[in-house]
Amino acid sequence: MMLRLARHSALHSAAALRVAPRALLSTKVETRLFIDGKFVDGVEKKAFATVNPATEEVIAHVSEATEKDVDLAVAAARRAFNHNAPWRTMPSSRRRDLMLKLASLIERDSKELARIESMDNGKPFAENGKVYGATADFHLVVQCLRYYAGHADKITGTTIPVDSQQLVYTIREPVGVCAAIIPWNFPALMLAWKLGPALATGCTIVVKTSEKTPLTALKIAHLINEAGFPPGVVNILSGFGQSAGKALAMHGDVDKVAFTGSTAVGHMIEEYAAKSNLKRVTLELGGKSPMIVFDDANIEQALQASHAGLFLNHGQCCCAGSRLYVQSGIYDEFVKRSAQLAEKRVVGDPMDHKTEQGPLVDKIQFEKVLGFIETGKKEGAKVLAGGGRVGKKGYYVAPTVFVDAKDSSTIAKEEIFGPVLTIFKFDTEDEVVERANRSIFGLAAGVCSRDVGRCLRVASRLRAGTVWVNTYNSFDAAQPFGGFKQSGHGRELGAAGLDNYTELKTVVIPMDKV
Repeated sequence: MMLRLARHSALHSAAALRVAPRALLSTKVETRLFIDGKFVDGVEKKAFATVNPATEEVIAHVSEATEKDVDLAVAAARRAFNHNAPWRTMPSSRRRDLMLKLASLIERDSKELARIESMDNGKPFAENGKVYGATADFHLVVQCLRYYAGHADKITGTTIPVDSQQLVYTIREPVGVCAAIIPWNFPALMLAWKLGPALATGCTIVVKTSEKTPLTALKIAHLINEAGFPPGVVNILSGFGQSAGKALAMHGDVDKVAFTGSTAVGHMIEEYAAKSNLKRVTLELGGKSPMIVFDDANIEQALQASHAGLFLNHGQCCCAGSRLYVQSGIYDEFVKRSAQLAEKRVVGDPMDHKTEQGPLVDKIQFEKVLGFIETGKKEGAKVLAGGGRVGKKGYYVAPTVFVDAKDSSTIAKEEIFGPVLTIFKFDTEDEVVERANRSIFGLAAGVCSRDVGRCLRVASRLRAGTVWVNTYNSFDAAQPFGGFKQSGHGRELGAAGLDNYTELKTVVIPMDKV
C-alpha cells in the first residue's frame, strides 16, 4: 500500500509561536514492512497511526510487525547470510560499491527524505545558520555510509609470532544476523549508524524502527533495492518495543543486537539476550551530561556551546548537556545571557527556514517534559525562561531554563529529553568534577576554559564516553561514540564500531609437519 502525503494547513497562531506557510510535500511513502527485499503486509494485518507532531493529525497508518513478522525477517536475514548466498560470496569491494551507491542515492533524495523526517519527527527541515535540522542529518547519514564503505575491503587480521614452530594468524569474520532497535530522535542517522558497520563487515540485519517515526526508514528501503542489495540483507520492521523489539532481542537465530534508547529498556535488552542465546549486545543509552564553564572561558563561545549542547533537536538528544555548571565568578552574567538566548529561540513550523525549534515528537513526550517542568517548580527551582507549552496546537514546549535547583532534585538527576536546561553554580575544579560525576550516566560531557592544561585535566577526570572542549555536539563518522556506566557499553562510529560486528578467529598451523 502506498500513501500520498500532503502538507497540512498552517499551525494555530499564538504568541511566541512562529507560523509560516509550509513547503508542499507530495510524495509516495511506503507503509508496509520490508522483508526479504519486498514490501509486505504484516502477518496479522495490524496497523498503527504515525502522527505529525506539528498538527497532531495522523499522517498514515503503518503496518505493525508482530512476533510472526520478526520470525520471517530473521529467517530472510539468515538465508542471506548462508555461506553460499550472494552476500557471503560477494567480494568485499562489491559490498563497498553497494554501500557507496546507497549513500549516493540517499544524497540524491536527501531533501525529500528530510521533508518526510521533519513531518514525522518535528525537527526543523533546514539548516538556518543557528540550528541543524533534518537536512543536516542526511549529510551525516551519507558521511557515515561512505566512511564504513571505505572500511569494507580493509578489515584484516594479524600474524602473531609464537614460541613454537607454528604459523598463527587471526581472521575477522562477520558476527552473523544482527538486530538493530533504533530510536525516534534521529531516525535516519541511527539507521545509518547501525547499517554502516553491519554491511561493511558482511553481516545481515533486521531493523526495528520506532513506532513514533517509521516513515524515513521505509523510504530508504526503496533505495536499498535500487542500489542492488541482495534480498534479505536488510529488513526493516515498523512496530512496538514490547512486541517486535522484545521478539528480536529474544530471538534464538539473532547473533547480535544493537539498541539505542532509554537505560530502562537497555536493562531489559540485556535480560532478553541472556535468557535466549547469549547474543552479543551493544547499548547506547540515556544520559544526563554535564557542561562545565570555568570563569576564564570565552563567554560568547561557552554560551553558544552550552546552548547548542542542550537545545539541539529540541533537547531530544541522549548526550544533551542538560546539567550546566558555571563558575561563581561569571555565574550571574552567564545565567542572564543564557536565559536571553533561550527566550529568543524561534519556535514554530518545522518547514519554516527561520524555525530553530519545532514540536516534540508526540503527545507522550510532550506531557512527560511538561511534567518534569512542573516537578522542577514544585521542588523549588526557579524558571528564568519558558516553563510551559507554546501555542494551542502541536506538541510545542518553550525553551526552558531553571536555576536554584538542588543536585538531588528530579530535574538534576533524571533524563528529561526535552528543551529544559538547569544551571548550577560551582566554586572549585575539584568540586565540579565530583558533582559532574555524581550520576548513574556517563555518555558525554563538556568543558569550557581558556586554560589548556585545565581542559586536559578535567577531560581526563570526567567519567564520560565523549568530552567536548570549548564546543559541544560535534560529530564525525570517524569519531567513536558511546557511554560509561549506565549510558551503555560498546562503541558506535569509527573503526571501533566495526569490532561489535565481527568475530575474531585464530588459525594455528604447524610448520615443522606435513
